[in-house]
Parts: sequence; C-alpha cells; structure tokens
Amino acid sequence: MTATDPAVMTAEELLEEYRRRRLSPVEALAAVTRRIGRCNDRYNAFVVIGREAHAAARESEARWLAGRPLGLLDGVPCTIKDLIDLAGYPTRRGSNATDPAPVAEDAPIATSLKAAGGVILGKTTTTEFGWKSPGDCPLTGITRNPWNTTLSTGGSSSGAGAAGAAGFGPLHVGTDAGGSIRIPAAWCGLVGLKPTYGRVPQWPAGAFAAVACAGPMTRSVRDAALMLSAMARYDVRDPYCLPEAPRDWRNGIEQGVAGLSVAVLTRPGFDAPVDIDAIAAVEQAAGILADAGAEIEQVDPDLPDMRAVFGRVWSMALARLVVSFPAEKQMQLDPVLRHFGGEHAGLRATEYLDAEALRATAAHRMARLHQRYDLVLCPTVPGPPPAADAPTENPAEALWTGWAPWTFTFNLTRQPAIAVPLGGGALGIPRSVQLAAAQYNDDLVLRAARAIERAEPPAMARID
Repeated sequence: MTATDPAVMTAEELLEEYRRRRLSPVEALAAVTRRIGRCNDRYNAFVVIGREAHAAARESEARWLAGRPLGLLDGVPCTIKDLIDLAGYPTRRGSNATDPAPVAEDAPIATSLKAAGGVILGKTTTTEFGWKSPGDCPLTGITRNPWNTTLSTGGSSSGAGAAGAAGFGPLHVGTDAGGSIRIPAAWCGLVGLKPTYGRVPQWPAGAFAAVACAGPMTRSVRDAALMLSAMARYDVRDPYCLPEAPRDWRNGIEQGVAGLSVAVLTRPGFDAPVDIDAIAAVEQAAGILADAGAEIEQVDPDLPDMRAVFGRVWSMALARLVVSFPAEKQMQLDPVLRHFGGEHAGLRATEYLDAEALRATAAHRMARLHQRYDLVLCPTVPGPPPAADAPTENPAEALWTGWAPWTFTFNLTRQPAIAVPLGGGALGIPRSVQLAAAQYNDDLVLRAARAIERAEPPAMARID
C-alpha cells in the first residue's frame, strides 16, 4: 500500500504517483523539506541544504506534465554524502582541515543522479574522511539515530543513515570502505548496498580508494536496485570503473531464491563478536530463504585473519592521509585520528604488500567458495550501536570488536554485499542481516534481499 505522506514514499511509489498525475515533484519536495525543517535539528543529517532543489523539482514537474520524464529518477529527492563532489558546494569531508571553497565539477555520482532527473536535497554528514564508524565529526558534530537519539547512526555514512530513517526523501548516497554503507543502514533500519568494486564510478579518489565503493541507502530493496541503475554508469574519470552498458537492476529482482545455495558464514577469518539479536536475525533470514527454496549450509571458508589484513590497509591509509596535511593543518584534525595516523606513519611498504598478498588470498578463497555457493549470509553488525556521544577510544580494537568485524572482509574481496533490515532488536534499534555474492553478481544479493523483505517488510522509525 502506498504511503500517504510523500516524504516517506519509496522512489518507486513517487514515480508512479507522478506518472498518474496524482502528485507532482514540487509537492513531493515540499513534503520532504517540511519534514527536514521540523526534524533535522534533532538528527543533524545535513551538512548543507541545496539551493537548486526547488528549481529542479519545477523542471521535473514540467517534464512529467509534458509526458517526457528525463530518466529513471525524475523528480525523486535524493542526497549525496559529503565525501563526494557536488558542483557549487564545498566538499568538507567532515573536517575543519579541508578547503571551504566550492568545487567546480560534479563527481561522477552527482553527474549520474542529475542526468537521471534526481532532485538533490543537499549533502549529508560523514565521519572525518570516513575513517570511523561512530557518527560524529569535528566539523558538524554528532549525527543522531532517529530510532533512538541517544544512540549513534553508525558511520561513516552517518547523515545518509539518519536522513533515510527520518524520511528525508527515499534515496541516499553512501560510501563504504569497510562497512560505511552497511553499518549505518543496519543501525538505522535501511537497505544498504555496497556494490562490486568499480560498479559505481568515483572521482576524485578518497583516502581508501583501494577498497571503497559508493552505493545506495534506501528504505526498500527495489529502491536500492533503482538507485544503483542510475549510479552505475561508466565514467572515464574513474580508471577502475567497470566499462559495462547501463542496465535496470530491478530486472529479475522478483525471481526469488529457489534453487540457490546459501553459505551461512560463521567465522570471517577470526572469532568475530556477535550478540544474540544478530544471531537470531541470521537464523530467521536462513529460515526465510530456506522456505523460499534455497539450500542453506553453515561454512567456514578458511580465510586468513581479516583483522590483520584490513587493519594494515586501514592504518596505512590513515597514516598517508594525516601526513598529506602540513603540520598546522594536522592540528585541525580529530586528535584521535591525528594520533592514530601518526602512530602508523612508520609502517614499511613491505608490510603493506604483505597485507595486499593476504587480501588476494582472501579474495581467492571467497571466489572458490562461490563455486559451491551462490550467496553468503552473515550478520551485518556485532550488536547495537554505541551511544551517540561516546568518545572514540582504541579505534584499532573497536574496528573489529564493535564497528565492522562482519563487513570489512567484503571490501577486501571486492564482492557485492547488502544489509537488509529484519525485525526489531535491543534498545529499539532494528536488526539486520548481510548477504554477499561473488564479484559482479550484484543481482543475486538484490534478489535474496528482496526475498527477505517480502517475507518480513521493514518498519520505519516513528518521527514526532
């Protein structure tokens, strides 16, 4: 059933309402902006609200009235994370050390969203340079979870998580180098897709370019597939972008999982922590998939210790980031980031190459696993989010104990992985499960996530 408030409609619902002329993009934008005006101070989802959204909505309305919509997203409100360039606005990356001057050129993702007719609401908050999972940064402060404002949204796509959960439009761009789409999606009750590496073009390259992906954060699986269809367009600026023809990733999404084989991942190369809610969610998801005709089996793919692999990749990226600033600018960075980056500045190139060799080993073993299994099922997060205002302490340990133990493996192996909500858990926060597939098989994770969503439709946070 279609929602009555345009602010909480899915993108597909909005597009159908436009097509039937029962709603206009201008009316939809007005509903969303009213909601932002009423609630954003509570959640702190935005770095900046765009100036061009109203003009874009009016232009979209004229196209719909003429029967000539521009593209897949014409008139649909969307947001862009502030690690991504949007022409006419600064890209601050959550940091006081960055240039406050507006950038001149859209990043590939902004180009694609505009070409599809998306109405860009503004830029959402991020942790500083996307370096950690708690949803705060020196530039904009704390972003809070609409399900429970005492708790973090997770990060680094913190504003996208808050905006999606709060009903600030249906489509939100996140980026993910170790879980930064999937973690806030899990803690905010959203669908979050990290596509195959290179599926969505990115430029300029960020601090974690070797493992980072951009992808959709939405309130439905079909909207994630729709948004991916608009974002995954080849762009020559990204030398690692897959040179594939555009496609609608919704095609085949309703085929279900009958006949597919699913490996329940019990150990991502180490004894990853997981609480009772996360275990229950995986068990429930396995039951749903089995009832839908999938074959389920628990596996341990004998991965190397992924903590050591990702920890080294992450540490060296942060060390390189910190030393890229002159000394006076380094003092404007988060002290924990500055200390952590400086502490690892002495790592040798051979140590990084050792980590790269282990990363290739992990990717090989996962590829061999996918010769037997179509999908991998596991938790998204180890438990509920931390307090929104909790200080970041011992980030190297927090990375694999509280933040990202179940997500960073799929960045290292460059597989598609999706977080999908599944019922309620502790502290009023939704539960979530994660599905991964072999490289380039993004369609399989969407199909399986849609099967789970059909069986257990997600709830939405109650906004007063």
